Amino acid sequence: MTDLTQRRALVVRGGWDGHQPVETTDSFLPFLAGHGYDVRVEDETAVYADAAYMADVDVVVQTVTMSTIAPDELRGLTAAVRAGTGLAGWHGGIADSYRSSSDYLHLVGGQFATHPAKAPKEELPGDGTDCFVRHTVDIVPERADHPVVAGISDFELTTEQYWVLTDEYNDVLATTTIAAPDHEPWHRPVTCPAVWTRQWGEGRIFVSTPGHRLDVVDDPNVRTIIERGILWASR
Repeated sequence: MTDLTQRRALVVRGGWDGHQPVETTDSFLPFLAGHGYDVRVEDETAVYADAAYMADVDVVVQTVTMSTIAPDELRGLTAAVRAGTGLAGWHGGIADSYRSSSDYLHLVGGQFATHPAKAPKEELPGDGTDCFVRHTVDIVPERADHPVVAGISDFELTTEQYWVLTDEYNDVLATTTIAAPDHEPWHRPVTCPAVWTRQWGEGRIFVSTPGHRLDVVDDPNVRTIIERGILWASR
């Protein structure tokens, strides 16, 4: 018999290994257990198509970069969120998943477009740090009392700075402003959401664009925001 008092978290991870989906999600498992969740970990998205199971999930923590999702799996995830299951994630694991699915993009409210390089391409080492730029994550003043970011001040990171394509339905909690250096084709700075939430039916969605690898997730501000975001999104 199903224990209706036990909260349930589903961790779905995979896609591009460069975002360390196993290491980053493993780092949140003690947090989830400590907050009373029974945690199930899946390395594939097939579980989303199990409607009976998904109906009992309180929050999905997803980190699947790029990759693809089958139509029945996406329908299952979307239906679960609409019915009250939360969806939370960070970086490419949620904002760069399933690029070919417009329905998924509509669900999460943002799509990775680029992470600008720190210098002209011909001057870069090509060692994986080409897009590691020092930038600020600015808490939106009007949302500073939101439980996900309350008490957190603007902070700096040296990592990929995500330029995301979004819509106005998002509740933006933090932004980052991308510069317009001479070696890039755009002509003025661009401010993009860095942390946002989204209501979808009865469900809540949380997205943090910072979180490239474990060292970024371990930044105290980033980890606090993600932990709070998971709890906020949960049914």
